Amino acid sequence: MLKSLNSLLGRHPEQVKAQVEIYTWQTCPYCIRAKMLLWWKGVNFTEYKIDGNGAARVRMAQRANGRRTVPQIFINQRHIGGCNDLYQLDSEGKLDGLLAEAGEG
Repeated sequence: MLKSLNSLLGRHPEQVKAQVEIYTWQTCPYCIRAKMLLWWKGVNFTEYKIDGNGAARVRMAQRANGRRTVPQIFINQRHIGGCNDLYQLDSEGKLDGLLAEAGEG
């Protein structure tokens, strides 16, 4: 039943093979919006909540080519960008392909 419901809604979590990481602040509306899209797609992601953690924010910025805003999203170690970047990939039909690629480890 769940599988047929997912198909009806256009969701295919069984096709998600990518390793997804997202740096967030707990109350950030863009972080919540990005996580909602990932949840909708059936993605099991690793979330790094960096509220008030300066060292974690520095690590995020190093990985994100200097970007210090949240969220910052990585798919298979590749920096995707923030919430708007994630939604743009989805609207262009590119996100599902990235999510279907198996990550390392």
